[in-house]
Amino acid sequence: MPGLLFFLLAIFFTFSLTPTKANPTGELRILTSMPRTFFEPFAQAFEDLYPQISVVVLNKNTNAAVAEIVRGNPRAFDVFWASSAEAFAVLNSQGAFLEYGDEVKNLLPRATIAQNQLQNQLSAQKSLSAFFPFALSSIGWTQNQASSLPRPYQWEDLLNPIYVEKIGMAAPSRSGSTHMFVERFLQVRGWEEGWAYLLELSGNLSTITSRSFGVIDGVIKQRFDIGITLDFLAQSRRENGLLFSYGRPLMVMPAQIGLLSGGNSSEAAARFVEMVLSNQGQNLLLIPQISRVPILEELRDASPEISSKINNALQLSWQPYDALLARDRYWSVNAIFDEFITFQLPKRKSLWRRVRELETANAGDFASQIAEIKRLLVQMPINEATAQDPMLNDDLTRITALAAPTDFQRSILTEWTKQASELLEQADEILSLLENGSNNGQ
Repeated sequence: MPGLLFFLLAIFFTFSLTPTKANPTGELRILTSMPRTFFEPFAQAFEDLYPQISVVVLNKNTNAAVAEIVRGNPRAFDVFWASSAEAFAVLNSQGAFLEYGDEVKNLLPRATIAQNQLQNQLSAQKSLSAFFPFALSSIGWTQNQASSLPRPYQWEDLLNPIYVEKIGMAAPSRSGSTHMFVERFLQVRGWEEGWAYLLELSGNLSTITSRSFGVIDGVIKQRFDIGITLDFLAQSRRENGLLFSYGRPLMVMPAQIGLLSGGNSSEAAARFVEMVLSNQGQNLLLIPQISRVPILEELRDASPEISSKINNALQLSWQPYDALLARDRYWSVNAIFDEFITFQLPKRKSLWRRVRELETANAGDFASQIAEIKRLLVQMPINEATAQDPMLNDDLTRITALAAPTDFQRSILTEWTKQASELLEQADEILSLLENGSNNGQ
């Protein structure tokens, strides 16, 4: 039986690729943002079912994977596998997936079941392309059991000053799951209020990591106490002493798997997806090292490991996750977060620390001025319509913030940098005057 092959990053596929006729033998190539602990059991199970097919898996963060496929899938991956719903919406808008026609349907009878269940429970739009939900997830926070800090119970708790320098999260431009976290707030709370929460949260951040896995590792190694993350990333590491809490209101999002255009083994890819959607594959989701919520309703109902909060949230049709909206402002939301938070984090943290110290020391003496400083710190001057400008979000080779910006995007980034800096400078100026007045006994 061919061994399972894993090649990483720059050394992956340095040899020349020659297209071959699709057949159930040879090599299946998978591009995924999932960790090895997740995909390895599926790859091994598939090789056990089809010994004549070897599985090659490349792990990339979601945005880097999207950028590679948008550039034409030059390394001929057959399957894309990720938790980010908007990543699939972005790729689908670029024709990245095979058509879900009769030939594919005959190989994927369980995909129709999964699509129907997603349609009924999440009000998702059906696609004529061959990508399918296989699991459900939601956003929350994880905390190390060894932490001495009180455990937060709702999103507002994370804004409490007791969590200053105690919270870690990844950059949405580098992490698909964090992009969903940011979009969750923008969709549930609205554009202005959502950004206000994120800008205030920045005052309590310890760091912004480059990948979702860095958040989990940071909590395990106690670099910070709390990490904002997807449920399964924390629950799959429970043996490391991680606790997980869902944020409320809980927004359920589908993780998906799809058959890519330009692959060499479309039939093997279809068989792999069918296995993932089968009872065998769906039950693999429940093993402790994976700990994901199956898409198939009957398995969720029969599994005591599945939180009742997920099943309850599935009944709330008034609050679906809008992946198409996320797609239409994908680049902008990532870039706005970076310009206003990631690149300004030390300055923001300093300003929030100083305003809290002043507030504590002077009680109500400067109430109106402190309110103005806070208003400046949570203000988002970019409106929602600007963020959805197609010229910012639809360039084929620049879907993500990882790629070099166009001239138009570069001019917008310059303006956004200026706006972010001006707001912080205004806050700093008022704060400095108040600090001087306080020190002079005024």
